[in-house]
Amino acid sequence: MRHFCHVRHQDRSYARVSTDAQDLTAQRNALSSLGVPPDQIYVDHGLTGTNRNRPGLTTALAACRAGDTLVVTKLERLARSLMDARNIVDELSAKGVVLSLGGSEHDPNGPVGRLLFNALGMIAEFEADLIRMRTREGMAIARAKGKLKGKPPKLSAAQQNLVMSLWGEGSHSQVELAGILDE
Repeated sequence: MRHFCHVRHQDRSYARVSTDAQDLTAQRNALSSLGVPPDQIYVDHGLTGTNRNRPGLTTALAACRAGDTLVVTKLERLARSLMDARNIVDELSAKGVVLSLGGSEHDPNGPVGRLLFNALGMIAEFEADLIRMRTREGMAIARAKGKLKGKPPKLSAAQQNLVMSLWGEGSHSQVELAGILDE
């Protein structure tokens, strides 16, 4: 997962994708077209925007210095909640770093920049909430139609019965039971 920090004075960029199956090509191409050198693109794979423990983002933010510009293709690639966006913007402001969203630069220290970040952060959070809501609705419909039954159990019915009976006897620990099933 994925953010890019691109600095004009020293451009850095960050890109993020939520799953390992997703591709960063579009984000890399967009950042490249904005003038970000490939070696200044910091990336996170398989991490959602709500996860603040993003090594690529941490490295990108640490690399930014006063006068630099952090470049991201879209705000939702940087943060998926208003609180996260505010924390990142506060960190950038404290360092004197400008944020570029898709090529449009915004100084987070100015009133217009702060207003814009708050508005965009609220929109990104709203969009993430809508996606979660639609996903839950789709899963409920699929479950009602019998198409979504969840992950199949790892143990067969016979294995489950054996484990429960051995566990009920109290003669085996959980580790021993796991070892019996691995054999």
